[in-house]
Amino acid sequence: MFSNFNLSVLTETGETKMALAFETDEYARRLERLKESMVHKKLDAVLLFAQESMYWLTGYDTFGFVFFQCLAVTADGRMALLTRSADIRQARQTSIIKDIRVWVDRGQSDPSRDLKDMLSEMDLLGAKIGVEYDTHGMTGRSARLLDEQLQSFCQLQDASYLVSDLRLIKSPAEITYIERAATFCDDAFDAALPLVRPGADEAEILAAMQGAVLAAGGDYPANNFIIGSGESALLCRAKSGRRKLSDNDQLTLEWAGVAANYHVAAMRTVLTGEVSDRHQTLFRAARATLESIEEILRPGHTFGDVFDRHAEIMDERGLSRHRLNACGYSLGARFAPSWMEHQMFHAGNQQPIQPDMSLFVHIIIMDSDSGSAMTLGRTYLTGENEPKPLSRHPLDLYTK
Repeated sequence: MFSNFNLSVLTETGETKMALAFETDEYARRLERLKESMVHKKLDAVLLFAQESMYWLTGYDTFGFVFFQCLAVTADGRMALLTRSADIRQARQTSIIKDIRVWVDRGQSDPSRDLKDMLSEMDLLGAKIGVEYDTHGMTGRSARLLDEQLQSFCQLQDASYLVSDLRLIKSPAEITYIERAATFCDDAFDAALPLVRPGADEAEILAAMQGAVLAAGGDYPANNFIIGSGESALLCRAKSGRRKLSDNDQLTLEWAGVAANYHVAAMRTVLTGEVSDRHQTLFRAARATLESIEEILRPGHTFGDVFDRHAEIMDERGLSRHRLNACGYSLGARFAPSWMEHQMFHAGNQQPIQPDMSLFVHIIIMDSDSGSAMTLGRTYLTGENEPKPLSRHPLDLYTK
């Protein structure tokens, strides 16, 4: 069974102190938006397993979601968190959650039983309850246990994107953190550029970039920075192992500035030595594509329209085999293992572009035939008309 805890972080005067990223009225507005969505979906409650959903709604900041953890929210605004003992103080210090329950680690433990007991106490027997299934906080085992435990208790419905969709539009308070993260992102690139030269060690470049973000007061990113030179410049994922740059080399970087868990990402391929004609051709294609996308990255268009423009220009230039099947995604407050939000620029995505979205557009061209890589990407804040680039760096080809 679970236990109730009522811990507080106290100041010297005895007042409760919470390490919140936002004012409490910001969280209250978010809860009202969620309640409205639950009414629209005819849900009596929702079970949140995505850490970013809990963070957005309550401020709760932890990596404890690697274990079974659930925040239950009812349509009338009641909230209760089920977690492990290691996160009791984490929840009290970083969130507005008052009702915190603990499931106890033991052999053959099944926290879904504790969750069922908690939902029963919340008078949710026979209720229609939404569940966030599509999240790294919900393992296959957890989903199986949950479904089996609650199949005769209530009616479950997939609500994986309920909060995710609400988080797409950023509030003024969120935009403040996003703009701070953008500064950190540029600072990281500024720290890297002086180090990029023949003989430079990837490890030193990576350390300088991450160090610039942390030294400025930023956070760790939700996924690793990507760094790769030579043949590994054609990779779109981080891997272990570092090498030194050669006289004529290519260095692909994808990184992010992070403030209060809000991410602003960028992507570049930097060249050393003599620039090949192929690299020049690929860069012109990347820049033309990104500049063309900026013309439609605004209300009246969809995420799918953005990808279609990307594919059209790439294919016209004979690069269909060297492009990807997506060219970016929404960014916001995210937790490991990925800083990507659900909504991506891919074919057929009818998600409309609206003002106050934070959107990362990347042009990735990986020509395995010639062994040439070229990337160009930056984050934008959408408005009523043209988007605002969240970077002070121009769209130039950087060579050293």
